[in-house]
Order: sequence, then structure tokens, then C-alpha cells
Amino acid sequence: MEKEISKERAAFLAKDYARGFIHYCQFEPEVVEYGFFQSRVSILEHHRQQDGFIHAGVMATMADHTAGYATFTTVPEEFQILTIEFKINFLRPAHGEALVCRSNVIREGKQIIIAESEVFDIREGTETMSAKAMVTLMAVHREKLTSKS
Repeated sequence: MEKEISKERAAFLAKDYARGFIHYCQFEPEVVEYGFFQSRVSILEHHRQQDGFIHAGVMATMADHTAGYATFTTVPEEFQILTIEFKINFLRPAHGEALVCRSNVIREGKQIIIAESEVFDIREGTETMSAKAMVTLMAVHREKLTSKS
């Protein structure tokens, strides 16, 4: 039997995804499933670097954050997710009108979880993979993050 996420949890995570810095970046959630999260950003001038390509920092942030939310779908509500490390390979410059990121949890652990993200450059209706990231994350009980110890 395939694992599922409740509609309420999926709706919460979709709303929670685009807060703070991510709201500023204008990333939006598109698909929320157990172990999977997909996001999109419509590219504006401030997402580009000096040569007109989409900035690597935009793609790296999207890959990391979307992997975090894919991971959130696999843990109980009282857990928070923190990135331990990530590695990203930029496969080709992105310069289209949007980016789509698809993140999958590839190893579920009790505390350490590994996800991968693929970032696609959307140009004239065509998707081209521009980056791929491996993200290692840690599930931490909310109480441990708020305690003073």
C-alpha cells in the first residue's frame, strides 16, 4: 500500500511553503504528495544575474526548500525539518520564463532523511533540466528547537 498524506496536512504545507524569504523569492507550491513536493516560480528580472541567466542562488534555494517540504510530508506534525547539507550540480544555464522544481524523498529515516531535487527551466513550453541536488535533512521534534538547553 502506498503511503498518503491527509488533505489537511497537504493544504497546511502548501500554505506554509511560501513564507518569509521564500515569499520574497515568489516560489509557489504546485503539488503536495507523500514524499513529493513540486514548486514553481515565474521568472522576473530580479531572479536573473548580470548575464541574463536565472541566478544559481535562486535555483539552489528552490532545490533546498522544496526538498525540505517533500520531507515534511513524511514526518509527524510535531517535527521540524532542518537541512544538514546539500550538493547541487548545475547542468546548464537557465534563462526561460519559469522554473519548476520536483523533489522526492529517496531515503526515509527516523531522524536523517535524504531527498533529491530536479530543477527545470521552462522555455516556450519546454522543460529542460538545469540542476539536480541531493539534500540531507534532519527531523527534529519541535520541543528540542524551542528549549533553552
